[in-house]
Amino acid sequence: MSEEAGRPFTIVFAIWPGMTHLDFTGPHQVLSRLPNAAVIVASPAGGSVDADGLTFGNTVRIADVRGCDLICVPGGVGAAKVAQDEAFVCDVRRLALGAKYVTSVCTGSLILGAAGLLQGRRAACHWAWAHLLPLFGAVHDPARVVRDREIITGGGVTAGIDFAFTVMAEIAGDAFAQTVQLALEYAPAPPFDAGRPETAPAHVLEQFQSVRRKMMETREAEAQVAAGMMLGRADEVSDARAR
Repeated sequence: MSEEAGRPFTIVFAIWPGMTHLDFTGPHQVLSRLPNAAVIVASPAGGSVDADGLTFGNTVRIADVRGCDLICVPGGVGAAKVAQDEAFVCDVRRLALGAKYVTSVCTGSLILGAAGLLQGRRAACHWAWAHLLPLFGAVHDPARVVRDREIITGGGVTAGIDFAFTVMAEIAGDAFAQTVQLALEYAPAPPFDAGRPETAPAHVLEQFQSVRRKMMETREAEAQVAAGMMLGRADEVSDARAR
């Protein structure tokens, strides 16, 4: 691990009400095992955060977090709406500009985009909502894990575990990451080959698409508003990166 010996490696998970909890808990399970990891779970208001039927307690207010080495933003169907939360998005941007690694899982990349962090950058996203990334100046890359300089993003939900091991190997080396993989018995063997639209049976894909179509108009409108709010932030990010 390249960090100074004994120095905490601070990881901030910027979670939010309504997120998909596996976007958070998958990477948290892996990254919390990094050497010298100091993990902070932050949210817009602090306290309890409800997510897909689970409640996470004792989170800190993201505004109270001074800095970090790595920030990770999970996704969820409400990501485009959360991307309109000015205070939360600006705190994500503030922490990201001081971090060595800026990361997300699933539609968390839309929040990174709203923070002005993805202009001209490649990023992953859940396939069903990836077409919204260009609204934020990002280039969608369909890979399960995508790296563009300091930005590392994972695709939909379960890709967060692959993403986390990729980040772990970057920070602590392949051997360490593989040891943790063995300890967690991460050897996925799904019972169905239906995890991507290219491989799912036609009737399964259509069933999902019928649900997606009902949400699409609202999600696209939310993303358009968030993209409009992003313009000034992108200029600030460009200036900060140039310094």
